Amino acid sequence: MTSIDSIMAVIKRGTAEVIQEDSLVERLQSGKRLKIKAGFDPTAPDLHLGHTVLLNKLRQFQELGHEVIFLIGDFTGLIGDPTGKNETRKPLTEEQVAANAKTYQEQVFKILDPDKTRVVFNSEWMSKMGAADMIKLAAQSTVARMLEREDFSKRYKSEQPIAIHEFLYPLVQGYDSVALEADVELGGTDQKFNLLMGRELQKSAGQRPQDVIMVPILEGLDGVKKMSKSLGNYVGINDKPGDMYRKILSMPDSLIWRYYELLSFRSLEEIEDIKAQVEQGMNPQEAKAILARELIARFHDEEAAQNAHKSAGNVIKDGELPEDLPELELDFEGQAQIPVAAVLNRAGLVKNSAAARDALKNGSVKVNQQVVDASYQVEVGTADIYQVGKKQIARIRIK
Repeated sequence: MTSIDSIMAVIKRGTAEVIQEDSLVERLQSGKRLKIKAGFDPTAPDLHLGHTVLLNKLRQFQELGHEVIFLIGDFTGLIGDPTGKNETRKPLTEEQVAANAKTYQEQVFKILDPDKTRVVFNSEWMSKMGAADMIKLAAQSTVARMLEREDFSKRYKSEQPIAIHEFLYPLVQGYDSVALEADVELGGTDQKFNLLMGRELQKSAGQRPQDVIMVPILEGLDGVKKMSKSLGNYVGINDKPGDMYRKILSMPDSLIWRYYELLSFRSLEEIEDIKAQVEQGMNPQEAKAILARELIARFHDEEAAQNAHKSAGNVIKDGELPEDLPELELDFEGQAQIPVAAVLNRAGLVKNSAAARDALKNGSVKVNQQVVDASYQVEVGTADIYQVGKKQIARIRIK
């Protein structure tokens, strides 16, 4: 392979789509130090493995010598990204956004090189905009264009309310690219509309439209929903080694190679070799353990990786769930979200509703090894591991 072929092979590994690949190749061949932008709204205090799919790609650009701009959407966080939502997001307070943004900065350098990373906040330019400026920005698109978004279209057709400020979100994200004069923007596949908006606004501003690289959305430990802290199906990069080990080994076998593809730094040949060993009879749990140790070493250290199984707790011993782990399927027809107490009671993990409330109050209830309280809501379609105390445990799928 030529040098550019090698570079593109690295960039395209684990990506879902590159928009204007020819343009990206031209930029890379120019020898110019490119501005590579990615934005993160600080909507939760912790980064998880789902975030690292994109962060790993940013690190690759750093290693290729380009400038990485880690944009913290403290302004867009106040609007709330409507992507994939069937209702208006509850806005965060400025205090919540600021606190979450601080933890993002602390965590992101577990992956990115701080000396090669430019951290910016989009409030730097958006807070300077007056009402007239915002009207000019809003004039850059139409309601019809906004309704091309699948989530907006679904809500409109089902007569679910769409707040006017939600239309501003893709415009503000797009304007970030104008303010930064971005050459390339990275984002998840669910962000395609917003990423393309950046190209349109740059073109209107007389700039060369950014090229776009989209990465797949990582499924959470349930194998169904996207990884999310609010769903409890996540592995946080700040999780303790034992917790990371336990969580990764609890995922369904169907996720193994997806996680290797998007999270592992091993060569494709190494991954194929591990896959062949499983096909020849190696326990899939060992493949999970190999990946778990790699990730723990990355976010902690090698010693922690080798000893993580010792601190994985009572639920998973020596890298395996109990052989007789009960698997239940519960049907909560007509409900989109179910209180966790109702799930515990229906599954028989507690004697009654009062016992469920007591267990939740005492902090003895875990979902995917994370302690939850009575406010935790379970979504239809999830398949998680529920534990009450040390002995009551089951994998429960919610219909």
